[in-house]
Amino acid sequence: MLINLSIKNYALIDNLNVNFTGGFTTITGETGAGKSILLGGLSLVLGKRADMSSLKNKDSRCIIEAVFDIKNYNLESFFIEHDLEFDSNTIVRREIHPSGKSRAFVNDSPLTLDILTQLGKRLVDIHSQHQTLQLTEHDFQLKLIDAFADNTKILNAYKNKLTKYKTTLQEFDELIEFQKNAIKEHDYNTFLLNELDAIYLEEGLQEKLEDQFQQLNNVETVLENLSKGNHLLSDEQIGIVSLLQELKLTSGKLSVIGNKFGNLKERIDSVFIELKDIAEEIQTLQDS
Repeated sequence: MLINLSIKNYALIDNLNVNFTGGFTTITGETGAGKSILLGGLSLVLGKRADMSSLKNKDSRCIIEAVFDIKNYNLESFFIEHDLEFDSNTIVRREIHPSGKSRAFVNDSPLTLDILTQLGKRLVDIHSQHQTLQLTEHDFQLKLIDAFADNTKILNAYKNKLTKYKTTLQEFDELIEFQKNAIKEHDYNTFLLNELDAIYLEEGLQEKLEDQFQQLNNVETVLENLSKGNHLLSDEQIGIVSLLQELKLTSGKLSVIGNKFGNLKERIDSVFIELKDIAEEIQTLQDS
């Protein structure tokens, strides 16, 4: 309930202070008497945007202050939410500076115009002649019924239960999503476990696999050098095995002459056998 309205330096008003008491108050007057100006000042203190044209004296501040009795308005939660000091007799003040800057205060605590507008909608209802059309709107009818039936406690209880329901429903959906992800992860881990169980593990397998990986990772270099080695050993004309074959035949002719040549032949034969075995192994590695 509006208790007092004070207006300074606004439109045609220099300084005005109006007290309101319980019951029905009517303000009448001729056209131009200032009824709309009084309502405009009240609108400013409730959050309406201001401009420099509102100032009567352009060199002074315009100050509009309203005192409201809000003990039955259930606004404690709003004040807590926006970090404002609550008082059953709340003072709302709006200041418009000559520079065009506007400031708003509730119980001397500064607040934004947006929050002031939200608060103003809960303090005063300003109706115009065309707003009677709202009487046909379903939501407006319900608000009126709740207001006359004093359903505040019932509505608050319903809101609390609805909030709890929505919170629980959200938690349930999150648990369902968590379960889906857990099932996917379990299936993936089960697949990995089965893959590991299917592997025959033996001592030295890691070193063997690392050696095989190293070979495959350098397969071009391996093939190039094995081919080169195979050519050096097994070429029909210049291959070491072919040349050693000739040396073996030559040493055979000398072996019948004396023991020294016989020993030399045995050594050459041994080298030939070893080198031929190396050549065959290189060929096998190249083919594989």
